[in-house]
Amino acid sequence: MTRAPENLLAVRRLLLEHLNRDPNRVRDEDLEPNEVGIVGDPNHRGGYHCGSDRVVPNDYSVVESPRDRNGLTLDAAALDVGTFRVTVGGRNHNLQTFSVWCVAQCTANAPDTRDLREIIYSPDGRVVRRWDRLGRRSTGDRSHLWHTHFSFFRDSIKANRDQTPLFRRYLTSIGLIKQDPEANDMTPEEHNWLKTVHRNLTVLDGRNPIGQTYTRMAMGEDHTDPKFQVSHPTLRSIGAQLTALQTTMDSLMSRDFTDEQAIVTGVLAGLTPQEIAAAIPPTVAQQVVQELGRRLAA
Repeated sequence: MTRAPENLLAVRRLLLEHLNRDPNRVRDEDLEPNEVGIVGDPNHRGGYHCGSDRVVPNDYSVVESPRDRNGLTLDAAALDVGTFRVTVGGRNHNLQTFSVWCVAQCTANAPDTRDLREIIYSPDGRVVRRWDRLGRRSTGDRSHLWHTHFSFFRDSIKANRDQTPLFRRYLTSIGLIKQDPEANDMTPEEHNWLKTVHRNLTVLDGRNPIGQTYTRMAMGEDHTDPKFQVSHPTLRSIGAQLTALQTTMDSLMSRDFTDEQAIVTGVLAGLTPQEIAAAIPPTVAQQVVQELGRRLAA
Protein backbone atom coordinates (compact mmCIF):
# COMPACT_ATOMS: atom_id res chain seq x y z
CA MET A 1 0.00 0.00 0.00
CA THR A 2 1.35 3.41 -0.98
CA ARG A 3 2.50 5.28 2.10
CA ALA A 4 3.43 8.84 3.07
CA PRO A 5 7.18 9.05 3.78
CA GLU A 6 8.42 10.75 6.93
CA ASN A 7 10.44 13.45 5.13
CA LEU A 8 7.33 14.70 3.27
CA LEU A 9 5.23 14.43 6.43
CA ALA A 10 7.81 16.74 8.03
CA VAL A 11 7.25 19.30 5.23
CA ARG A 12 3.50 18.99 5.71
CA ARG A 13 3.79 19.62 9.46
CA LEU A 14 6.04 22.62 8.89
CA LEU A 15 3.63 24.28 6.43
CA LEU A 16 0.57 23.65 8.58
CA GLU A 17 2.34 24.90 11.70
CA HIS A 18 2.92 28.32 10.14
CA LEU A 19 0.19 28.71 7.50
CA ASN A 20 -2.77 27.27 9.37
CA ARG A 21 -2.96 30.41 11.48
CA ASP A 22 -6.14 29.41 13.31
CA PRO A 23 -6.07 25.62 13.71
CA ASN A 24 -9.26 25.62 15.78
CA ARG A 25 -11.51 26.56 12.87
CA VAL A 26 -11.63 26.28 9.10
CA ARG A 27 -10.91 29.56 7.31
CA ASP A 28 -10.41 30.43 3.64
CA GLU A 29 -7.27 32.35 4.61
CA ASP A 30 -5.61 29.34 6.25
CA LEU A 31 -3.87 26.34 4.80
CA GLU A 32 -6.05 23.54 6.18
CA PRO A 33 -4.86 19.94 6.80
CA ASN A 34 -7.04 18.56 4.00
CA GLU A 35 -5.29 20.96 1.57
CA VAL A 36 -1.85 19.40 2.04
CA GLY A 37 -1.75 15.93 0.50
CA ILE A 38 0.92 13.32 -0.16
CA VAL A 39 -0.73 10.00 -1.08
CA GLY A 40 -3.26 9.93 -3.89
CA ASP A 41 -6.79 8.71 -3.21
CA PRO A 42 -7.48 4.94 -3.65
CA ASN A 43 -8.44 5.40 -7.30
CA HIS A 44 -5.25 7.30 -8.16
CA ARG A 45 -2.94 5.39 -10.48
CA GLY A 46 0.42 6.54 -11.82
CA GLY A 47 2.52 9.59 -11.01
CA TYR A 48 4.50 10.74 -8.00
CA HIS A 49 1.57 10.50 -5.59
CA CYS A 50 1.76 6.72 -6.02
CA GLY A 51 4.18 4.14 -4.69
CA SER A 52 5.34 0.98 -6.42
CA ASP A 53 1.96 -0.74 -5.93
CA ARG A 54 0.13 1.90 -7.98
CA VAL A 55 2.49 2.90 -10.78
CA VAL A 56 1.46 2.06 -14.33
CA PRO A 57 3.45 0.76 -17.32
CA ASN A 58 5.87 3.42 -18.61
CA ASP A 59 4.88 5.66 -15.70
CA TYR A 60 6.60 9.00 -16.26
CA SER A 61 7.35 9.21 -12.52
CA VAL A 62 9.54 6.13 -12.87
CA VAL A 63 10.95 5.74 -16.38
CA GLU A 64 12.16 9.26 -17.23
CA SER A 65 14.94 9.45 -14.67
CA PRO A 66 17.34 6.89 -13.17
CA ARG A 67 16.84 8.73 -9.88
CA ASP A 68 13.21 7.62 -9.98
CA ARG A 69 13.85 4.11 -11.28
CA ASN A 70 16.45 3.46 -8.60
CA GLY A 71 14.38 5.06 -5.86
CA LEU A 72 11.01 3.42 -6.44
CA THR A 73 9.48 2.09 -3.21
CA LEU A 74 6.01 2.01 -1.71
CA ASP A 75 6.49 5.67 -0.73
CA ALA A 76 4.70 8.47 -2.55
CA ALA A 77 7.04 11.22 -3.76
CA ALA A 78 4.76 14.24 -4.17
CA LEU A 79 3.19 17.00 -2.10
CA ASP A 80 0.13 19.12 -2.92
CA VAL A 81 -0.27 22.52 -1.24
CA GLY A 82 -3.65 24.30 -1.30
CA THR A 83 -4.68 27.94 -1.10
CA PHE A 84 -3.85 30.32 1.72
CA ARG A 85 -3.49 34.04 2.36
CA VAL A 86 -1.32 35.61 5.03
CA THR A 87 -0.14 39.16 5.73
CA VAL A 88 3.23 39.68 7.42
CA GLY A 89 4.70 43.12 8.03
CA GLY A 90 2.13 44.73 5.76
CA ARG A 91 2.93 42.44 2.83
CA ASN A 92 0.48 39.88 1.43
CA HIS A 93 1.48 36.33 0.57
CA ASN A 94 -0.59 33.54 -0.98
CA LEU A 95 -0.35 30.29 -2.89
CA GLN A 96 0.60 32.08 -6.11
CA THR A 97 3.46 34.13 -4.62
CA PHE A 98 4.66 31.05 -2.74
CA SER A 99 4.69 28.98 -5.93
CA VAL A 100 6.48 31.65 -7.96
CA TRP A 101 9.12 31.97 -5.22
CA CYS A 102 9.71 28.20 -5.19
CA VAL A 103 9.99 28.04 -8.98
CA ALA A 104 12.50 30.91 -8.92
CA GLN A 105 14.63 28.96 -6.43
CA CYS A 106 14.49 25.88 -8.66
CA THR A 107 15.39 27.91 -11.75
CA ALA A 108 18.41 29.28 -9.85
CA ASN A 109 19.32 25.68 -8.91
CA ALA A 110 19.47 26.51 -5.20
CA PRO A 111 21.06 23.58 -3.31
CA ASP A 112 17.88 22.84 -1.35
CA THR A 113 15.84 22.40 -4.58
CA ARG A 114 17.90 19.72 -6.27
CA ASP A 115 15.67 16.86 -5.18
CA LEU A 116 12.64 18.50 -6.84
CA ARG A 117 11.65 17.01 -10.20
CA GLU A 118 8.77 19.36 -11.01
CA ILE A 119 6.38 22.03 -9.76
CA ILE A 120 2.93 22.38 -11.35
CA TYR A 121 1.39 25.70 -10.36
CA SER A 122 -0.43 28.87 -11.33
CA PRO A 123 1.38 32.20 -11.06
CA ASP A 124 -1.88 34.19 -11.18
CA GLY A 125 -4.85 31.86 -10.65
CA ARG A 126 -5.70 31.94 -14.37
CA VAL A 127 -3.07 29.88 -16.21
CA VAL A 128 -1.31 26.66 -15.24
CA ARG A 129 2.42 26.23 -15.73
CA ARG A 130 4.94 23.54 -14.98
CA TRP A 131 8.60 23.83 -14.09
CA ASP A 132 10.23 20.53 -15.04
CA ARG A 133 13.86 19.88 -14.16
CA LEU A 134 14.06 17.38 -17.03
CA GLY A 135 12.41 19.80 -19.48
CA ARG A 136 9.76 17.28 -20.59
CA ARG A 137 6.54 19.26 -19.90
CA SER A 138 5.41 22.84 -19.42
CA THR A 139 1.78 22.74 -18.23
CA GLY A 140 -0.78 20.74 -16.24
CA ASP A 141 -4.51 20.34 -15.68
CA ARG A 142 -6.75 23.11 -14.33
CA SER A 143 -6.89 21.69 -10.81
CA HIS A 144 -3.52 23.35 -10.32
CA LEU A 145 -5.23 26.75 -10.42
CA TRP A 146 -6.02 26.19 -6.73
CA HIS A 147 -3.26 23.88 -5.60
CA THR A 148 0.46 23.55 -6.32
CA HIS A 149 2.04 20.15 -6.93
CA PHE A 150 5.63 19.31 -5.96
CA SER A 151 7.26 16.12 -7.29
CA PHE A 152 10.45 14.84 -5.66
CA PHE A 153 12.94 12.45 -7.23
CA ARG A 154 12.18 9.10 -5.68
CA ASP A 155 15.75 8.36 -4.62
CA SER A 156 15.65 11.36 -2.25
CA ILE A 157 12.51 9.95 -0.66
CA LYS A 158 14.06 6.49 -0.40
CA ALA A 159 17.09 8.05 1.33
CA ASN A 160 14.76 9.96 3.69
CA ARG A 161 16.63 13.16 2.84
CA ASP A 162 15.38 16.23 4.70
CA GLN A 163 13.10 18.25 2.37
CA THR A 164 12.16 21.01 4.82
CA PRO A 165 15.01 23.51 4.12
CA LEU A 166 13.42 25.05 1.01
CA PHE A 167 10.06 25.51 2.70
CA ARG A 168 11.61 26.75 5.93
CA ARG A 169 13.59 29.26 3.90
CA TYR A 170 10.35 30.53 2.31
CA LEU A 171 8.63 30.91 5.68
CA THR A 172 11.70 32.74 6.97
CA SER A 173 11.86 35.02 3.93
CA ILE A 174 8.28 36.26 4.48
CA GLY A 175 8.77 36.67 8.22
CA LEU A 176 6.70 33.79 9.62
CA ILE A 177 9.84 32.20 11.05
CA LYS A 178 12.11 34.63 12.85
CA GLN A 179 15.73 34.35 11.80
CA ASP A 180 18.13 33.69 14.67
CA PRO A 181 21.04 36.14 14.13
CA GLU A 182 23.45 33.38 15.16
CA ALA A 183 21.73 30.65 13.20
CA ASN A 184 23.58 28.91 10.41
CA ASP A 185 21.21 28.71 7.44
CA MET A 186 23.60 26.85 5.17
CA THR A 187 22.38 23.67 3.59
CA PRO A 188 24.16 20.42 4.56
CA GLU A 189 25.85 20.43 1.15
CA GLU A 190 27.20 23.97 1.66
CA HIS A 191 28.29 23.17 5.20
CA ASN A 192 30.22 20.07 4.10
CA TRP A 193 31.87 22.01 1.26
CA LEU A 194 32.97 24.79 3.63
CA LYS A 195 34.22 22.25 6.15
CA THR A 196 36.33 20.54 3.48
CA VAL A 197 37.83 23.85 2.28
CA HIS A 198 38.61 24.87 5.86
CA ARG A 199 40.29 21.55 6.62
CA ASN A 200 42.41 21.65 3.46
CA LEU A 201 43.53 25.24 3.95
CA THR A 202 44.45 24.86 7.60
CA VAL A 203 46.30 21.55 7.50
CA LEU A 204 49.47 22.69 5.74
CA ASP A 205 52.01 20.46 7.44
CA GLY A 206 51.98 17.65 4.91
CA ARG A 207 49.32 15.47 6.47
CA ASN A 208 47.06 15.55 3.42
CA PRO A 209 47.55 16.07 -0.34
CA ILE A 210 46.34 19.68 -0.33
CA GLY A 211 48.56 20.49 2.62
CA GLN A 212 51.52 18.87 0.87
CA THR A 213 50.91 21.00 -2.23
CA TYR A 214 50.77 24.24 -0.25
CA THR A 215 53.88 23.25 1.69
CA ARG A 216 55.85 22.58 -1.52
CA MET A 217 54.70 25.90 -2.98
CA ALA A 218 55.74 27.76 0.16
CA MET A 219 59.16 26.12 0.04
CA GLY A 220 59.61 26.99 -3.66
CA GLU A 221 59.05 23.46 -4.88
CA ASP A 222 55.91 24.06 -6.93
CA HIS A 223 57.36 22.46 -10.03
CA THR A 224 58.30 19.05 -11.41
CA ASP A 225 61.78 20.02 -12.68
CA PRO A 226 64.19 20.13 -9.69
CA LYS A 227 66.50 22.48 -11.65
CA PHE A 228 63.80 25.07 -12.18
CA GLN A 229 64.19 28.18 -10.03
CA VAL A 230 60.99 29.88 -8.99
CA SER A 231 60.95 33.67 -9.32
CA HIS A 232 58.82 34.45 -6.29
CA PRO A 233 60.09 34.56 -2.69
CA THR A 234 59.75 31.29 -0.81
CA LEU A 235 60.05 30.28 2.81
CA ARG A 236 63.51 28.92 2.03
CA SER A 237 64.77 32.10 0.31
CA ILE A 238 63.22 34.37 2.93
CA GLY A 239 64.83 32.26 5.66
CA ALA A 240 68.25 32.56 4.00
CA GLN A 241 67.87 36.34 3.72
CA LEU A 242 66.90 36.64 7.37
CA THR A 243 69.92 34.53 8.40
CA ALA A 244 72.30 36.73 6.36
CA LEU A 245 70.75 39.87 7.79
CA GLN A 246 71.14 38.59 11.35
CA THR A 247 74.82 37.71 10.72
CA THR A 248 75.52 41.21 9.39
CA MET A 249 73.74 42.84 12.33
CA ASP A 250 75.76 40.74 14.82
CA SER A 251 79.01 41.79 13.11
CA LEU A 252 78.12 45.47 13.18
CA MET A 253 77.06 45.35 16.82
CA SER A 254 80.54 44.04 17.85
CA ARG A 255 82.55 46.77 16.05
CA ASP A 256 83.90 50.00 17.61
CA PHE A 257 83.08 52.77 15.19
CA THR A 258 85.08 55.49 17.15
CA ASP A 259 88.45 56.29 15.41
CA GLU A 260 90.20 58.53 17.99
CA GLN A 261 93.33 59.11 15.88
CA ALA A 262 91.30 60.33 12.95
CA ILE A 263 89.38 62.66 15.23
CA VAL A 264 92.62 64.16 16.70
CA THR A 265 94.20 64.54 13.26
CA GLY A 266 91.12 66.28 11.98
CA VAL A 267 91.04 68.67 14.94
CA LEU A 268 94.76 69.55 14.73
CA ALA A 269 94.58 70.13 10.99
CA GLY A 270 92.21 72.97 11.62
CA LEU A 271 94.38 74.78 14.24
CA THR A 272 97.35 77.21 13.91
CA PRO A 273 100.60 76.52 15.85
CA GLN A 274 99.70 79.38 18.21
CA GLU A 275 96.30 77.82 18.89
CA ILE A 276 97.84 74.43 19.49
CA ALA A 277 100.39 75.93 21.91
CA ALA A 278 97.65 77.81 23.73
CA ALA A 279 95.67 74.59 24.12
CA ILE A 280 98.56 72.74 25.85
CA PRO A 281 98.51 73.03 29.67
CA PRO A 282 101.70 74.58 31.18
CA THR A 283 102.48 71.36 33.04
CA VAL A 284 102.60 69.49 29.78
CA ALA A 285 104.26 72.14 27.59
CA GLN A 286 107.84 71.32 28.79
CA GLN A 287 107.29 67.65 28.09
CA VAL A 288 106.01 68.45 24.59
CA VAL A 289 109.09 70.64 23.86
CA GLN A 290 111.43 67.87 25.03
CA GLU A 291 109.60 65.24 22.93
CA LEU A 292 109.66 67.43 19.84
CA GLY A 293 113.40 68.14 20.35
CA ARG A 294 114.08 64.45 20.65
CA ARG A 295 112.20 63.67 17.46
CA LEU A 296 113.92 66.47 15.52
CA ALA A 297 117.34 65.32 16.69
CA ALA A 298 116.56 61.81 15.57
